[in-house]
Amino acid sequence: MKRETVIVLDFGGQYNQLIARRVRECNVYCEIYSYRTPLEQIRAMQPKGIIFTGGPNSCYLPDAPTYSKEIFELGVPVLGICYGSQLMMHLLGGTVEKAPVREYGKIEVTVDCSSKLFTDVSEKTICWMSHNDYIAKLAPGFAASAHTDNCPYAAMENVEKNLYATQFHPEVLHTKEGQKMLSNFVFRICGCSGDWKMDSFVEQSIRSIREKVGKGKVLCALSGGVDSSVAAVLMAKAVGEQLTCVFVDHGLLRKNEGDEVEAVFGPDGPYNLHFIRVNAQQRFYDKLAGVSEPEHKRKIIGEEFIRVFEEEAKKIGTVDFLVQGTIYPDVVESGVGGESTVIKSHHNVGGLPDHVDFKEIIEPLRDLFKDEVRRAGLELGIPDYLVFRQPFPGPGLGIRIIGEITAEKVRMVQDADAIWREEIARAGWDKKVNQYFAALTNMRSVGVMGDERTYDYVIALRAVTTTDFMTAESAEIPWEVIGRATSRIVNEVRHVNRVLYDCTGKPPGTIEWE
Repeated sequence: MKRETVIVLDFGGQYNQLIARRVRECNVYCEIYSYRTPLEQIRAMQPKGIIFTGGPNSCYLPDAPTYSKEIFELGVPVLGICYGSQLMMHLLGGTVEKAPVREYGKIEVTVDCSSKLFTDVSEKTICWMSHNDYIAKLAPGFAASAHTDNCPYAAMENVEKNLYATQFHPEVLHTKEGQKMLSNFVFRICGCSGDWKMDSFVEQSIRSIREKVGKGKVLCALSGGVDSSVAAVLMAKAVGEQLTCVFVDHGLLRKNEGDEVEAVFGPDGPYNLHFIRVNAQQRFYDKLAGVSEPEHKRKIIGEEFIRVFEEEAKKIGTVDFLVQGTIYPDVVESGVGGESTVIKSHHNVGGLPDHVDFKEIIEPLRDLFKDEVRRAGLELGIPDYLVFRQPFPGPGLGIRIIGEITAEKVRMVQDADAIWREEIARAGWDKKVNQYFAALTNMRSVGVMGDERTYDYVIALRAVTTTDFMTAESAEIPWEVIGRATSRIVNEVRHVNRVLYDCTGKPPGTIEWE
């Protein structure tokens, strides 16, 4: 579908998704591409604006990520952020050097409010700095538009050529007025109108799906999670009776979740779907026996999913399309599109087997971030309690059980997770934290229960607050809530004698354990 687009050119920065997410908050569509993307490809996309990300390198070193300076001659506004600002100066004739004083964290920045980038921004504003190098000399044609006590060029611009740069990170929440700055860039500098709206996305998606599918048969992979549920309802609106939804209970779901999914999407639910439930628990356990490496587990689960769908497809006749609930962070974190390191394979992306027995895979939510998926769900009329349920990974409890997976370990983590969720809800914290669950560590420890020595497993409890699931903070759950959950878990869950609370944010950790 044709829409105005801002491109994020990724130089290995950890905040590449966050930049794209912030641009989309302005109702402007944004995609991430590697700095290796050819200039002609970028030109052909006709972007309204380009943003260079940060990155861990020094731009003046011979092996540092770089780009042709012809990109600045496209007539497209460019915003360089941190490494991106330094690279812009370096390519255009400025000087970048090791900073005499490293700046890291929240720094007060003085900005030139007459700059388009800083329209309606306070003259003294708090920004997030993270740099070892600094710009010692501006490139010809540039003027400083912000500074700090230690950084003479905290922001700079060449108004004539629509080139702007900031040494700080406007995309992170620590930069108090960062969203205002990015909004100024996309609207005042790039001239965007803000046509990326969820009602039009849903309408156009339904239209394009109908055109693509024609009279073909469609098989939808339904897990009951937010992403696959929205994908299923979107496909049902588009192709109706041509759609069959297959729910594979792989034995790695939360406690009672298989029955809950069937209650919503099955024959007694509110949706007019062909629904098939496949109870394949033992099949998955057998495939995963003896496997402890996280990526290997993900690959096995992803491949077995596809094999189950192939078998179900044969039972119902010719199937032309397979639908999956892949979303944009899955794509980026799997190393597709951007430049950043592969964080993990997602079973919808990196875990697919080489051969898939379908004509084509349809991923209707592939361009959306999680909160955009939820907005699409509301547009489709899906009930709030389904739309706002917690994210649950495709491999399920397979990546919340560290090490080898067994039916007994699944039972332990299901029971512990159910208790943790009950206690969180009972204390009213289910509305304050964005994701919470129990993970079974691969560690066993000595304990004493009923005057007897035990040597049993350790459960880790996790709860995080986040706005976008790309960065997260460990939630400061009251000690009495953690204490009640701990007491119940060690008393009610067989073979667990110790409970820990995970205090790690993202970064440096991820929200899931594997």
